[in-house]
Amino acid sequence: MADKRKRRLFDAMGEPTTIIDRSTEIHGEIHSNGHVLVMGAVFGDSDMEGSITLAEGASWTGRMRGADLIIAGSVDGDVTARDRVEIRPGARIQGSVSASRIAIGEGAVVDGDLRTSGSGEPTRFVEKRNPGGRASRE
Repeated sequence: MADKRKRRLFDAMGEPTTIIDRSTEIHGEIHSNGHVLVMGAVFGDSDMEGSITLAEGASWTGRMRGADLIIAGSVDGDVTARDRVEIRPGARIQGSVSASRIAIGEGAVVDGDLRTSGSGEPTRFVEKRNPGGRASRE
């Protein structure tokens, strides 16, 4: 399993075990124990033991559930992670988001409720890999 101490969720997930190409549409339920990278479109629900990355330009219509989730595309439905959700700049979510920890990049849009079950104070950070962003945590 990937090292959970890494700050970047994608780095901690490791290489995807399944890739849904930009030219691919999936209709129906998705189940996986590995890391799934979605670059195309999904119309349906997931209940994964593994993690999901929804790439920039990709879309998901339905309920998205997994261990850890990275969202850079658009979601029309509820998003639930057992651990972390990272919502990248430019992502759009129409639905509720719940997880132990949620990170939201500047410019992301969430039209719905945010629910966290994690404890402790929020951590603010500036994305180091974003052009023009400062390279230190605030």
